[in-house]
Amino acid sequence: MDVLDGHNDLPWRLRVRDPGETLNLRDDLSGLGLHTDLPRLAKGGVGAQFWSVYVPNDRPEPQAAIQVVEQVELVRRIVDRYPSALALATTAAEVEEARSAGRIACLLGAEGGHCLDNSLVVLGSLHRLGIRYLTLTHSRNTDWADSATDKPSSGGLSPFGHEVVRELNRLGMLCDLAHVADTTMHAALDTSVHPAFFSHSSARALCDHPRNVPDDVLLRVRDSEGLVMITFVPFFLTNACREWGEELARVEDAIAVPWDTPDFLRERQAWIDANPSPPTTVADVADHVEHVRGVAGVDAVGLGGDFDGTEIVPTGLPDVSAYPALFAELAGRGWSQPELRKLAWDNAMRVLRATCG
Repeated sequence: MDVLDGHNDLPWRLRVRDPGETLNLRDDLSGLGLHTDLPRLAKGGVGAQFWSVYVPNDRPEPQAAIQVVEQVELVRRIVDRYPSALALATTAAEVEEARSAGRIACLLGAEGGHCLDNSLVVLGSLHRLGIRYLTLTHSRNTDWADSATDKPSSGGLSPFGHEVVRELNRLGMLCDLAHVADTTMHAALDTSVHPAFFSHSSARALCDHPRNVPDDVLLRVRDSEGLVMITFVPFFLTNACREWGEELARVEDAIAVPWDTPDFLRERQAWIDANPSPPTTVADVADHVEHVRGVAGVDAVGLGGDFDGTEIVPTGLPDVSAYPALFAELAGRGWSQPELRKLAWDNAMRVLRATCG
């Protein structure tokens, strides 16, 4: 079964771990701790992937605007290196064309509005570079939008934030509401004329994390014929793992070296080894899928695994090869093949077509 996944952070992981671009994605890279390579994408049935051209939001905004372009170029180099396996896509038609040719369609999503440097001109340039969604914030506020994990400053969206949403609509880009505050979700939905879209979020009713989508917003997703792409990140699946993640964040804040250095990663991993995360499983992910279906309908749910954006994954979903395990879990709960196809592919393609063409 073909999968269109909403979010994978391999480009940033490669930027940090393989700056010389020496890794061969035709190899099995699981031994390096990566979740993604071409053999496992094929095994998982991934037919289209939104690659996150993420830039951390601790970068000054002018620097972030440069680095997001560098990330786009990194993805383009990867696609050029494997032309028989990968193809860039910006529309639903191009996704279908890639799949017909036996290639994985490579879509681009920018994670965090800080990369705009407060400029609609930059947004237009990112669209011309092929980016087809913008996540309005990451873990910190922008000058114009409130993040789910920061102190409110704009009351959702500032007047310029509403301009950003309108420009996304005009350009034909998905306005991604993963990572944003509830007030930002509602403000964006008040302004946007396109389907609601969450590239990698889960259900607040099952895990009380501010990154997850509350039921009142799920109803607006339903009413806009939108989409919530369920993420596999354990912090967003169970309250026990959310609490563990909050403790891990405190540990990370206390580490005295920069977060993107080997010393930081060693200290972080030492704490994780001594304090293992509470278990999560493929069944927990299925619970979130079913909750979104129960509130917003089967047409409103998709998959955004966030592989290579998290070191910790649920048991049974170790990497991009594992989507069939989730489908098997849901089939055991009574999901039909047409319903599973909606989850895996059809719903995302409908929203992509409605917004980006």
